[in-house]
Amino acid sequence: MRKLSMLVVVPSLVAMSLAAAPVLSSAYAAGSDEPSSPPKSDSSSKKGKKKSSSVSDPKFLAAYRTAYTTIYDNHDYAGAIGQLKQLKRDDVADVANLIGYSYRKLGDYQSSKIYYELALKDDPNHVRTWQYYGLWQLEQGNREQAQYHLNKIASLAGTDSSEYRSLAAALDKPTGATLVY
Repeated sequence: MRKLSMLVVVPSLVAMSLAAAPVLSSAYAAGSDEPSSPPKSDSSSKKGKKKSSSVSDPKFLAAYRTAYTTIYDNHDYAGAIGQLKQLKRDDVADVANLIGYSYRKLGDYQSSKIYYELALKDDPNHVRTWQYYGLWQLEQGNREQAQYHLNKIASLAGTDSSEYRSLAAALDKPTGATLVY
């Protein structure tokens, strides 16, 4: 009887966890465990071709996903910074953005700013960086700059995007409120 109930319960639990997976992934504020392709404007340059080939490399993707999990599941920001820097691709917007996010979570705002700006240099339309950098601006007390970032997100991804909603919700909180994201 016990074996029979395990045969019924375990598959049910697996099915429920798979059904909940899309909901859980959206709670990560806007990250993705797979880096986006480089911007189309980079595809004609030699640098863009190198970048494109490296982000599609299975070893690169596996290491990126490991660092992503280290950040969002384990909250080990220092460990993730090391993992991401080992990729030697901090010129890729997704990588630089996650390094910036990790530094921000560790309270190293100067290093965080450097990496957010590197991400935007690689891809000026990188919505997640605009979101995270907007949250950085809020943490620094720069509400006007955070609003600028929110407007940029609206122009790039619309007001229904998770990035927009996340930054808008943070901006709705009164100045000095503890922000959790």
